[in-house]
Amino acid sequence: MKLINNPFVTYGYKGAEYFCDRQEETQKVMTGLNNERNITLIAPRRIGKTGLIHHVFAQIKEQQPDVCCFYIDIMATKSLEQFVQLLAQNVLDKLDSPTQTALRKVSEFFSNFRPTVTFDAQTGMPTFSLDIAVHQEEQSLRRIFEYLQQSGKRCYIAIDEFQQITNYTGANTEALLRSYIQFMPNVYFIFAGSQQHMMNEMFISAKRPFFQSSQIINLGEIEETAYYEFSARLFERQEMSLPAPVFHYMYEKLDGQTWYLQAIMNRIYANHAVDIISQAEVDQAIEELIDENETAFENYYSSLTNNQCALLLAIARERQVKAPMANEFKKKYRLPALSSIKTALTALTDQQLIYQYHGSYIVYDRFFGMWLRQRVTV
Repeated sequence: MKLINNPFVTYGYKGAEYFCDRQEETQKVMTGLNNERNITLIAPRRIGKTGLIHHVFAQIKEQQPDVCCFYIDIMATKSLEQFVQLLAQNVLDKLDSPTQTALRKVSEFFSNFRPTVTFDAQTGMPTFSLDIAVHQEEQSLRRIFEYLQQSGKRCYIAIDEFQQITNYTGANTEALLRSYIQFMPNVYFIFAGSQQHMMNEMFISAKRPFFQSSQIINLGEIEETAYYEFSARLFERQEMSLPAPVFHYMYEKLDGQTWYLQAIMNRIYANHAVDIISQAEVDQAIEELIDENETAFENYYSSLTNNQCALLLAIARERQVKAPMANEFKKKYRLPALSSIKTALTALTDQQLIYQYHGSYIVYDRFFGMWLRQRVTV
């Protein structure tokens, strides 16, 4: 792969050379798929879940070129209809090579849904869409899965932010998908999600359709030593030295969270201000990133109720809170009544401003947490 300008990638997947470790997790996912198991991948946002999926698919394509791998992110979808459209656009027109014969076969298979094929003006690649009428979503979805099954090709489909289907109104999408997926001998799935409590409920609760339907993998932080060796090697390209204590300071400050570490090292690499990186360069990069996001942080904070602000600020100042309902914590930060704390806690969790990290509540966005500690006064 062509050398990129900055090896500390903060968006997308740029190849194995710029992907750190995850050897064990990569092998688990590949082995599971190869042995006809669906995979549920659960991880907080910005820890590298999506990158791992793309890395797995890249490895699979190298080893098994005939396998078809598809990735869709459904976070922005609001209904089953939008889900079906996204699935059609990302799977059907890429299942076969874009020949006229293949496109005609797709069009004939979906003739009842008035299929439309358009071509990108720059790449010339086709995009497939279905004209889904009201109450035809289920039939359209069934037809897509039938097409995948009759293709005879081994397919892996990753659905990112899978918990979003629980927000669709109307049809019970969980039960609908489960009823189709369990009878597809050549298609296997990665169900990935960042809302941990919701994903656990979907796949662990005996009351839910996806109960015991997949192998569950919880994605944690990259181990510090492996991450340090990876990072130090990349900095050497810029003739910069990253001392182990400096990386440890950064790793601890950001709880080992992948995206935040990548963002900081991306800035330090780009600045190339020193030959030996010190703690000062790390702090400078952090302040730069906080400054750039300050307007957004102010908007987040100002949109909250007084009780939510008080609880969020208290959690930020403690960094990690195991018992937010504890009397000692309540007194220390002069929080309201327990019922009000519970309501605020639920609201902040639902808005993904806080989440449970290793058994403690923590501000989701690490830079937002720093902004709260440093720049908000009561």
